[in-house]
Amino acid sequence: MHVHPIVKNMRIALLLNVSFTIIEFVGGIMTNSMAILSDAIHDLGDSIAIVCSLVLEKKSTGGRTQLFTYGKRRLSVLAAFFTSLILIAGSVVILTQAIPRFFHPESVNTGGVLWLAVLGVIFNGLAFFRLFKGKSKSVNQRAVMMHLMEDALGWIVVLVGGFIMYFTSWMWIDPLLSVGVAVFILYNAIRNIMQTLKILLQVKPDNFNDEEIKAALLKIPGITNIHDLHAWTMDGEYNVLTTHLVLNSDANMEDMRKVRNEAYHLLSHLEIHHPTLQFEFEGESCALIHC
Repeated sequence: MHVHPIVKNMRIALLLNVSFTIIEFVGGIMTNSMAILSDAIHDLGDSIAIVCSLVLEKKSTGGRTQLFTYGKRRLSVLAAFFTSLILIAGSVVILTQAIPRFFHPESVNTGGVLWLAVLGVIFNGLAFFRLFKGKSKSVNQRAVMMHLMEDALGWIVVLVGGFIMYFTSWMWIDPLLSVGVAVFILYNAIRNIMQTLKILLQVKPDNFNDEEIKAALLKIPGITNIHDLHAWTMDGEYNVLTTHLVLNSDANMEDMRKVRNEAYHLLSHLEIHHPTLQFEFEGESCALIHC
């Protein structure tokens, strides 16, 4: 059976994340570090988010049904939306935990923390790059990548902060860096939510230029005008377009067939995956001309 590459990458990312979550719980108890135990709970939440994203991503590839006539690709976008919400909630929790530590610094076993930080960077870094190298435009995969990037950056912060605290005992370094990472992740999570909302509201794709599309279609012999052009994306990758093509009044079936084939070929090179074309003739009235 062919496995969707996004699903395969997310499975590997999930395995790495769950494995390290277990290590974190054990390491947090052994080092008596509430910071690591808190991050273990955070990573457990990440794993749950990845599971939800994985399930919805897999269902999104099931094809069309009688109920979902365009397929279930929007499930992937829905997963991205909820995953980003979890990211925002996690960032807020980090901020609420980090800010009070400016006033009440806590000492921890820095040696054990440093070793756990190295493992954290390795595990979360591998999971992040596993998804990153897929080069997918899926907003769901980007949301999961943000989770993993948050974790990897968090452990880099712990590593750097651990070294500084080990040699200087400046315990305020840890909450300072934690706040920086939380704000960075919060910013990117909000951006991802805005992107998912644009898709759900059927805003035209970011890479879509309607004037360029019209100009390219008008170069096809036989097309004299274009109107009622609409475009949207199902999941950030699969783009849909509908439009009316006006042909010469003397065009016959063979002319229409040639125009259709050329138009489909052209649109496929412009990242339009599901074009729907309606033909009209010069002088023919259309109620949707200004729609």
